[in-house]
Amino acid sequence: MLIRDVTEADWPHIWPFLRDICRAGETFTYPLDITGRQGRDYWLLSAPGRTVVAVDASGRVLGTAKMNPNQKGNGAHISSASFMVDPAHAGRGVGRALCTEALAWAAREGYHGMQFNAVVESNKAAVALYTSLGFRVLGTVPGGFRHPELGPVGLHVMYREL
Repeated sequence: MLIRDVTEADWPHIWPFLRDICRAGETFTYPLDITGRQGRDYWLLSAPGRTVVAVDASGRVLGTAKMNPNQKGNGAHISSASFMVDPAHAGRGVGRALCTEALAWAAREGYHGMQFNAVVESNKAAVALYTSLGFRVLGTVPGGFRHPELGPVGLHVMYREL
């Protein structure tokens, strides 16, 4: 697996799984009826942010990550990141590789920590992955996410120092 900066040619490969993940409404706070333009604007970042893709030996996009300052101004020393793995490639370490790359990027860029603002409590795989990489839950917004099957579930704020 190779992780590299995204190119315009990658978007048509990212969009189908990004759209499907958003429309499922189980893990992201993006609109359920997200459009391609909205998705592109949300996901493909310019500096100081960065968007990457994980690709296999044939160049097929397996997943993607975006990383950026968590806040502006006096909060810009803390980074954030988001990850999406094509469900067809889940369980193969793509998410771990993308998160590891985001942490390395943030450290290289001089950030002091990484904060995730809205990790859906019922997304057990993501919570377990982030915890295994040193993140801890700082707090949970009770019922902060309307899960389509489970109803209101918590949204974790997770953090790790760099």
